[in-house]
Amino acid sequence: NNTRISEFILAGFRSQPGSQLFLSVLFSTMYIVTVVANVCMILIIRMDSTLHTPMYFFLENLSTLDICYSSVITPKATLAFLLGRRNISYNGCASQMFFFSLFGTTEAFFLAVMAYDRFTAICNPLLYQVIMSKRFCVLMVMGSYLLGCINCTIQTAFTFSLSFCRSKEINHFFCDVAAVIHASCSDTFVNELVMLAVCGSIIVGTALVVFISYGYIIITIVRMPSAESRHKAFSTCSSHMMTICLFFGTVFFMYAQPGATSSPNKSNTISVFYTIVIPMLNPFIYTLRNKEVKGSLKKQLKR
Repeated sequence: NNTRISEFILAGFRSQPGSQLFLSVLFSTMYIVTVVANVCMILIIRMDSTLHTPMYFFLENLSTLDICYSSVITPKATLAFLLGRRNISYNGCASQMFFFSLFGTTEAFFLAVMAYDRFTAICNPLLYQVIMSKRFCVLMVMGSYLLGCINCTIQTAFTFSLSFCRSKEINHFFCDVAAVIHASCSDTFVNELVMLAVCGSIIVGTALVVFISYGYIIITIVRMPSAESRHKAFSTCSSHMMTICLFFGTVFFMYAQPGATSSPNKSNTISVFYTIVIPMLNPFIYTLRNKEVKGSLKKQLKR
């Protein structure tokens, strides 16, 4: 059976052998920083009772998600660069695709949920505690994971129903859906159509929630009577706005940039940003741009 391929070869970056060690050190350093920074963020939120609010509940879950998101890709890529073993088993490739799609999709829904949380806090402050109850927050987190699971199940099942008889090489440093589909010798029209429909609806749907929420937030902030109130309201959103710009900006650039997906090296470079760099930057953004987190961090360090 053509689909029973024992392993794939991840082509990775088309670079000179001497640069593989550099990439290995770079990836491993970024991964360590990602894990340490996000674990510190989780500990800060859990140890400070003043941060036990819906906003920081979502932030804690985002940090956990970023650790998982980066862990699916970075360790395998680092070993590939360090040892030169670019092979990945058929089942390993399917598992990597499943979890990468799960965590990536869930992060998009998380950012939309966090935008709705900020919208409720600024536009409906009197009803905030009622609307954003603990039960509702837990349901939104579970719903994000559920929708992410539905997407990754569809994508993985459709992709690995294809035959892989022509070439075992995948022009990527991990098992991305588009790269694996390109390596198939089957007719991929239906798969590409499903990928476009599902991924497009998720990206557009979550982006609409974010844009509409921040549209109302900006209108509300502009109408506030005092400059102090406007500054305080904006400061609670600035960190999340930066995270949104990084994540959605990279995703849109990845698929809107002409020739991005057709050039393996360019596609790989962009993929590094949203799979490795952004999970590393998120905890620093929320720490440096958030007075409450900085205050809590100073308090914990003094102890």
